[in-house]
Amino acid sequence: MQKLDILAFGAHPDDVELGCGGTLLAAVAEGKKVGIIDLTKGELGTRGTVADRSKEALLAGEIIGATIRENLGMQDGFFVNDQAHQIAVIEMIRKYQPDIILCNAPEDRHPDHGRAAKLVADAAFLAGLVKVQTTHNGVTQSAWRPTHVFHYIQSRNLQPNFVMDISAHMDKKMESILAYTSQFYNPNSNEPNTFISSDSFLAFIKGRAKEFGQQIGVQYAEGFISEKMIGIQSFDGLIQKTT
Repeated sequence: MQKLDILAFGAHPDDVELGCGGTLLAAVAEGKKVGIIDLTKGELGTRGTVADRSKEALLAGEIIGATIRENLGMQDGFFVNDQAHQIAVIEMIRKYQPDIILCNAPEDRHPDHGRAAKLVADAAFLAGLVKVQTTHNGVTQSAWRPTHVFHYIQSRNLQPNFVMDISAHMDKKMESILAYTSQFYNPNSNEPNTFISSDSFLAFIKGRAKEFGQQIGVQYAEGFISEKMIGIQSFDGLIQKTT
């Protein structure tokens, strides 16, 4: 077991970078340990190959500074929220014991995103039940439930419960996204155009971050949805600190 502070799940390689890459970069800058779990290999993607995306994901994880990155090998487009898939996610949660889980948007353009959101949220709850038994490398795992599960916002214009200032990390976030050379804007590519392969899509990512940032008076931010009430111990947590 390698304890992490934050564990980010994505239905596909690149979901995490697009949705919460800046937040993970900010956490790493604060000395926190973060990890990334991709549910599928993105094998149904129009552009690139599984081998391409695996290499790109490892590079993107290095750019972010993730301590670990794993892929659960679920079936792209067809994974479901059932016991077998829940157990696979539970094993990862118990293996890394994160305090915070970040996962896909609860609804989005790609149907995998909403399914992944529900799958991970359900597994996060079940991971805390002692009578749900799992093993890893032949060793029985202890129950563990993260304190929070937050959903990062993706294509759909969803209302966040809170936003995270990523102004200092926006350039690095874009670098992690562009590590996926098979998927995003590449004027030298001969592959078919897709929803995410145009230069305008990258502009949309920056524009969304700028829109969220404007709401709190910073340059760039990422938005998150919480399914439960968020409590604070001090008003200090709500005060924007300037340098």
